[in-house]
Amino acid sequence: METLTLERDFDLTEIINGEEVVSPSPFSKHQIISSNLFRQVDRHVTQKGLGRVLFSPLDVILEEGLNRLQPDILFIRKNNTAIIQDWIRGVPDMVCEIVSQGSFRWDINIKKEIYEKYGVLEYWIIIPELKICEVFTIEEGKYKLYSYAEGEGVVTSKVIEGLQVNIKDVLED
Repeated sequence: METLTLERDFDLTEIINGEEVVSPSPFSKHQIISSNLFRQVDRHVTQKGLGRVLFSPLDVILEEGLNRLQPDILFIRKNNTAIIQDWIRGVPDMVCEIVSQGSFRWDINIKKEIYEKYGVLEYWIIIPELKICEVFTIEEGKYKLYSYAEGEGVVTSKVIEGLQVNIKDVLED
């Protein structure tokens, strides 16, 4: 029997403001947090019939050749699902970035500015080391802090109707 070996590197490649940025694949703690959050958001969205929840790695092409990002989790409302093609070609309604060691500046500043520029309605940032979850929503074209929890507590979504997430459930292994 012949064994087929696929040569792959597990780096994530994004195009950020026209520059190719390569990151190593995330550590297990990052993936556990992502999985915990995905399960909660997806369960809620599915039960309510609100749209689609997807997770990285999946390219979100905001502008061909200029901004192709891979948010950790994204939500697309039912009336916006036409952007789900081979990749996501358009603006999701919510994206979430889980900050990893080395990605702080990208996630907190640069990606936040990009998502804001393209009008992503809601941006979640999770900082595991600080046990922080911030939810930003667009108001007059700029992100404003909508919901926040540190250590424990519940964050709510403005975009995903009725969604409340206890961050302790997301951050625990």
